[in-house]
Amino acid sequence: MLSIMTADYFDVVIVGAGLSGIGAAWHLQDKCPDRRYLILEEREAMGGTWDLFRYPGIRSDSDMYTLGYKFKPWQEGKAIADGPSILKYIRETASENAIDQKIRYRHSVTSASWSSDDAAWTIEVKKTDTGETVSIRCGFLLMCAGYYNYEQGYLPEFQGYDRFKGEIVHPQHWPEDLDYAGKRIVVVGSGATAVTLVPELARKAEHVVMLQRSPTYMGSAPDTDWKARLLRWLLPEKTAYAITRWKNIQYQRWIYWQSRKAPGFVRDKLLKMARKDLGDIADFDKHFVPHYDPWDQRLCLVPNSDFFFAVRDGDASIVTDTIVEFTEDGISLESGEQLDADIIITATGLDLRVLGDVKINVDGQPIDLAKTLSYKSMMFSDVPNLVSTFGYINASWTLKADLTAEYTCRVLNHMTETGTRQCTPRLAEHELDMGGRDWIECFSSGYIRRKIDLLPRQGNTAPWVNTQSYALDRKTIGKGPIEDGFLQFSNCHERHIGVNRVA
Repeated sequence: MLSIMTADYFDVVIVGAGLSGIGAAWHLQDKCPDRRYLILEEREAMGGTWDLFRYPGIRSDSDMYTLGYKFKPWQEGKAIADGPSILKYIRETASENAIDQKIRYRHSVTSASWSSDDAAWTIEVKKTDTGETVSIRCGFLLMCAGYYNYEQGYLPEFQGYDRFKGEIVHPQHWPEDLDYAGKRIVVVGSGATAVTLVPELARKAEHVVMLQRSPTYMGSAPDTDWKARLLRWLLPEKTAYAITRWKNIQYQRWIYWQSRKAPGFVRDKLLKMARKDLGDIADFDKHFVPHYDPWDQRLCLVPNSDFFFAVRDGDASIVTDTIVEFTEDGISLESGEQLDADIIITATGLDLRVLGDVKINVDGQPIDLAKTLSYKSMMFSDVPNLVSTFGYINASWTLKADLTAEYTCRVLNHMTETGTRQCTPRLAEHELDMGGRDWIECFSSGYIRRKIDLLPRQGNTAPWVNTQSYALDRKTIGKGPIEDGFLQFSNCHERHIGVNRVA
């Protein structure tokens, strides 16, 4: 015991100081005040996504009444908030609760090794400013490192990429001094980033072309919530926030449920709204009618119809085609068309990674997370004292992040009450040959499909399923019993033979 109680031993280590990590720290302080914790952040600042992305118009694609923390009311005027406002909100949360004093910046976690003899993790950390490697030990590891590679975005191999004489920019690494006023711009991609960039760039550029292989569903909505404003005027702030949050959660659920049960209805509704905003536009079906059902991929939010109006007014246009190669002056397409450009923006997506690419080892055995089963979509079979935060694909990220942090606190308090130091998800004997399914199903977005083989598997029955349902998770994760027969609690020296046994 005494060997691990050093200055660099913590009850809990949180990896990542973004939206999830700061929220997790708040829950720890609120519900487990006796636990000593530390946050490790590989970058030089907190904020995660909202500090990293700096491209013009960067904003949320979820309303801030659900993307915001349930414990801290969103007070800004816009429900669909810009990146700097979200970053300010995260920093305020950290500062108001002294969470910022628990962060070590430029600390990149490279590996984590569990010892059942000590009931502790040994974390190897590289200090990115000095190159020094240090070790930190903890009893519980809470991964809030996000789901994509911060070093680089996804970039397909474009033929002739180096021939282009203009500037090529990936939105994940936007240059502060990029002057795009009066320029011809081609944005490659049709996801949320492209839909955000196009109307913003069109304000100053000569013209913006969004080049897509196939259309994406887009839904227009106001960036302010007048009902939320009315409630804030009528009711105490926390009450108004709670009601608005509940209202928006139910609306998100309804849209997703309708998309699964009646995709034709949602499809027609979205296309009707787009037609109305676009007016009489040529080739509508070619450019705006996807070849999949709504919510097979995430819907792209268009605040105040800005993207549609930019296209309608001629400041931007859409080309649906396939890239043959980059040329000196632009992009050559399969149709034979040439798109001339001064700047090409490759809004081609994210490069997904699992647990921040941290190498996991349990009692001397390296763990391949792709061969584990996901327990309640936040832990891994036969991996002790580790929880991973991964938000919803069909709702606001923070809804799941809050549930995950609350569950972690429930587990920690249960361990205190029972005098145990290890909690490990275990398959029952009759489940050892359970076949695994993709962790996320019925979702065809490229960033997930490209790396689906790296993700853990899900089983056929609870608690080994990834429900992607906030309503169900509130019952099973938020209120379900901690002692469920699958999450097993033990103490030092109690080992379990055989890890990662998934058929």
